[in-house]
Amino acid sequence: MKKLIAVENISLDGVMQAPGRPDEDLRGGFEHGGWAVPRRDAIAGEAMADSMAHAGAMLFGRRTFIDFFNVWPKRTNNPYTEVLNNSQKYVASTTLSNPLPWQNSTLLAGDVPSAVARLKAEGGKDLVVLGSGELLQSLMQHHLVDEYVLLIHPLVLGSGRRLFADAAAFEKLELLRAIPTTTGVVISTYRVAA
Repeated sequence: MKKLIAVENISLDGVMQAPGRPDEDLRGGFEHGGWAVPRRDAIAGEAMADSMAHAGAMLFGRRTFIDFFNVWPKRTNNPYTEVLNNSQKYVASTTLSNPLPWQNSTLLAGDVPSAVARLKAEGGKDLVVLGSGELLQSLMQHHLVDEYVLLIHPLVLGSGRRLFADAAAFEKLELLRAIPTTTGVVISTYRVAA
């Protein structure tokens, strides 16, 4: 059975909204977009590239899928574009329809937690979720996430969409490893305890 691994940038207060760009996600009047960029370093880049390279497929919510599609295929000279273009991408959406615009993309039909449970049961390489907060919260409610790779940034944003919302499902986690970066980000990998 494959694992479902969530790879997320979060602030100390758990915000995951718009880590990459100021205009990435302005919902709720969020004004701190792009907060993760100043803290990127080679250690974090290597961790992200490793997570993506060892994934069998990516799993996205609609918003993150569209954002990634609008940004990554046009970028060159990085370790991510080729992996993203060539990886199988599963997309949870009730508003998108086939064919999806990005190569190797499949729209998940029907009940998403059930579809993801079926994907996990197929075996093979692990599934990785990048961003996709609403999708991830739904999967957490159904206890489908097996590991979290959290790039925890040393800042408190005070507002924004959080990874672990107030209604998050109870889970016990075990720390597998913690790697500090040169910029104060700690890359913590947690496994959901049995």
